[in-house]
Amino acid sequence: MATKKVIFVAFAIEDESIRDMIKGQSLNTGTPFEYIDMSVKEAYESDWKNKVKTRILRSAGVLVIATKNSISSTGQNWEIACAHEVGVPVRGIWAYKDDHTQIAGVETMEWTWANISNWIDSL
Repeated sequence: MATKKVIFVAFAIEDESIRDMIKGQSLNTGTPFEYIDMSVKEAYESDWKNKVKTRILRSAGVLVIATKNSISSTGQNWEIACAHEVGVPVRGIWAYKDDHTQIAGVETMEWTWANISNWIDSL
C-alpha cells in the first residue's frame, strides 16, 4: 500500500451522506488515503474560512464530490476557489452515474476506487 496522504473533501452539505460513504469505504477497504473532514455546520465567517484554508494547505489534494447540489453550494465553491488560490491540486468525482454536473475549474472523473487511488498516488 502507498503512503497515506491527507485529502480534503469538498462537498455540498446536502451530499454529506456521500462524504460519509467515501470515508466509511476508505476505512474498510484499506484505500491509500486519509482526509480531513471539515463539515460546514456554522455560518461562513472569516474564522471558518481561515480554519478551512489551514486544513486545505495541510492537504495533498482536494477531492470534490460533484453533484447538482455543487452549483449552489457557496461553501463548497469557496473551498474549491481556496484550493486553486493556494495551489493545492483539485479533482472531482461524480457522486451519481446519472449526474455529471460540471464545476468550473474542476476536472471530474467517474467514481471508482482505481480513479481515486491513481489520482491520490499522483500527488
